[in-house]
Amino acid sequence: MGSKEASKVNPERQRQRFSAEFKREAVRLLELGQKPATQLALELGVARNRLYKWQAQCKANGGVFRGPGRPKVSEENELSRLKRELKRVTEELEILKKAEAYFANRHK
Repeated sequence: MGSKEASKVNPERQRQRFSAEFKREAVRLLELGQKPATQLALELGVARNRLYKWQAQCKANGGVFRGPGRPKVSEENELSRLKRELKRVTEELEILKKAEAYFANRHK
């Protein structure tokens, strides 16, 4: 089996990155509707479907575009801490439900 590098179709090709400001402006122009999405995409040098993805991200995140790459380490740590806490609290809730059922049946 080869590595990921060996399987790339065009290793010299660089991934395009666009600033959040560029994305917001592209979405604004798309929503103005003065030009068809295809023409706008050609003028901006992006794929038409990328404009629609940016539009969906913009609506979902209130106009904020997340930066490229993985979440920051602090965000990952916070996420894992919250997951552990959720698991603990869920287990505690299950124990309390069982105890409630036990004592409810015992008093009958």
